[in-house]
Amino acid sequence: MTTTPAALMSYTLEGPPDAPVLMFSNSLGTTMSLWESQARALRAHYRILRYDTRGHGESPGAADSLTLAQLGQDVIDLLDRLKLDKVNFCGISMGGIIGLWLGIHAGDRLQRLIVANSAARIGAEEGWRSRAAQVAGNGMDGVADGAAGRWFTPEFIARAPVLVDAMVSDLRHCSPRGYAACCTALAVADLRDQVSRIEAPTLLVAGRHDPVTTVADARFLQDKIAGAEYLELAASHLSNVEASEEFTAGLERFLA
Repeated sequence: MTTTPAALMSYTLEGPPDAPVLMFSNSLGTTMSLWESQARALRAHYRILRYDTRGHGESPGAADSLTLAQLGQDVIDLLDRLKLDKVNFCGISMGGIIGLWLGIHAGDRLQRLIVANSAARIGAEEGWRSRAAQVAGNGMDGVADGAAGRWFTPEFIARAPVLVDAMVSDLRHCSPRGYAACCTALAVADLRDQVSRIEAPTLLVAGRHDPVTTVADARFLQDKIAGAEYLELAASHLSNVEASEEFTAGLERFLA
């Protein structure tokens, strides 16, 4: 049996076999189900590839610490396993910085790149290491308790309480070890001096009310990535959920 992470990576691939492939990468603490709305809307015209990031959902963790390069290589290994030469790649938050890494180091595997609610440098090292230690020692409850306010605006929380509660519950059941390992990757991930090397056509999506990865973070990327397009949505951090229809419409326009 091969020992590469791709051999055990949990994924779904659906849609017409001859259609362009659109790959989705989830945020920290979520699973491929994060993209259900986009998959449902787009799978008639695209071959939709979703996967659980290492240590999330049904994908094994296999490490106490990770690097962004390992998370990016997991994507390449999965594409190789599925014999997919090029894909359109859409990642949000942690998935977005994985997309930036791919644009820098594996641009030949990308047709187009969508980076949503992300940044070339997400947060500060001390904060990520503190969070990793918190979940490793005390489990996911502390992180889950404050997740709704980081992910969504108060208006959306009031409007969609069942959906928000379900997503927070999923986070509460995320593997602490897998979550902490990804925190260690984000702690040292800094692509600010490298993103200007990205050549794939790129769309940057920002949430106007995002306190985690701000409009300024997206504008920084737009300044650095030649020809990058920009879409700002009335949403917080998980804009593909809070502004689902507008997010999906923006993808369709960019990919057309």
